[in-house]
Amino acid sequence: MLSVFKSIPTHMDYKGQKLAEQIFQGIILISAVIGFVYGLIIEQFGWTVYIVLAGFAVSCVLTLPPWPMYRQNPLAWQPLVPETSVESSQKPQESLKKKKHK
Repeated sequence: MLSVFKSIPTHMDYKGQKLAEQIFQGIILISAVIGFVYGLIIEQFGWTVYIVLAGFAVSCVLTLPPWPMYRQNPLAWQPLVPETSVESSQKPQESLKKKKHK
């Protein structure tokens, strides 16, 4: 059962984060304007709140899960360089402590 949850990707790249933020802000802004205008026309502030909350819910569904459109530009990490000598495995602080200053 847990392997099913582990197979679900949970990451989002930096360009995907930027896209998700732009989509979120756009939906909130559009829903706020539509809600304000509609609430002004019918003179009911409650409808303004409902429309903004609906926009918030839609934006959460579109931006919170890591959809594939947010994972199209993965970072290219450098390969791991194995340590070959014994001295290179020591911490930098340890090698500094061994030096004696005159």
